[in-house]
Amino acid sequence: MRALFAVTVLILTVSCRSEAPSDIPEPAARQAPVPTPEFTLSAENTHSRWSAAIPPALTVPSGAVVEVHTKEASDGQITPTTQAADLSQVDFDPIHPLTGPVFVEGAEPGDVLAVTLHEIEVEGWGWATILPGFGFLADEFSEPWIRGFEMEPGATEARFNDRITIPLAPFPGVMGVAPETDSMLITIPPRANGGNMDNRHLLPGTTVYFPVFVEGALFSIGDTHAAQGDGEISGTAIEAPMRIVYEVNLMKDFRTIEEPQYETDQYYAVTGFGTTIDEAARKASRYMIDYLVAEHGLTPEEAYVLCSLAGDLKISETVDVPHMLVSMHMPKAIFGS
Repeated sequence: MRALFAVTVLILTVSCRSEAPSDIPEPAARQAPVPTPEFTLSAENTHSRWSAAIPPALTVPSGAVVEVHTKEASDGQITPTTQAADLSQVDFDPIHPLTGPVFVEGAEPGDVLAVTLHEIEVEGWGWATILPGFGFLADEFSEPWIRGFEMEPGATEARFNDRITIPLAPFPGVMGVAPETDSMLITIPPRANGGNMDNRHLLPGTTVYFPVFVEGALFSIGDTHAAQGDGEISGTAIEAPMRIVYEVNLMKDFRTIEEPQYETDQYYAVTGFGTTIDEAARKASRYMIDYLVAEHGLTPEEAYVLCSLAGDLKISETVDVPHMLVSMHMPKAIFGS
């Protein structure tokens, strides 16, 4: 895809320690200059639902560079003084405060919106918890648990305990456009509009494509994570407030996509959500086959076998039981020049 027509998320350059795991996602274009933001939204410009009825907090043209500040996922309910016993009082109603929506001029249903995050920077203290009744193994881990993480703005690592240090790779857990409904949908599951994807690979150099369902697209972002493994199985990442710079570009002639897709210089990727891992994986596989047929001229049979030989299925999110998100990555190097 031409970079001109992309929504890219670029994060601050991070220096991971040499003993860091090799599968920590790496930004695809660390050295790319960060453009100067033309618009700014503070962390007070938030909402916690998906709906076409939520009025925009900002209107921008295609190509605009936007700076936003996000809240941590509990919307201030969890603080440095919160104890495990307090977690039973956490209200899920305001969970996932999202900064936005941003109305993109000219966006219409059937278009594709590309959003470019040029920088993602941790802004302070973060937390991780076990919330009773929530998480992939909620039936086995029923007692509340919490750990806070002291992080300065721009931090690149966090101490888990006296023996474990976690490299930070900040990314937005939730991002997407408004669905075609005036109902106020909760943000917990992933959907066709994006939503709670919790995909740790959405890092700098990543171009994320969203199908547009309503006029103006109404893009929002939040639930920012300082560090997370694939799956986010316990229910949370290191949840922390962040500063993000992104760019929006409207794509009128993009092929039809059912759910968000993304790419870096190294790979092209698709996502599929479902109420089982099997369903999500099957959808992701089919979407990658569609991409290979449309963009690389393969037959469906060739595309199917290539997915088996070179495609990489990743369990991006399991925490929102029964809602799952699976991604498939296809390396670009196999296609040659």
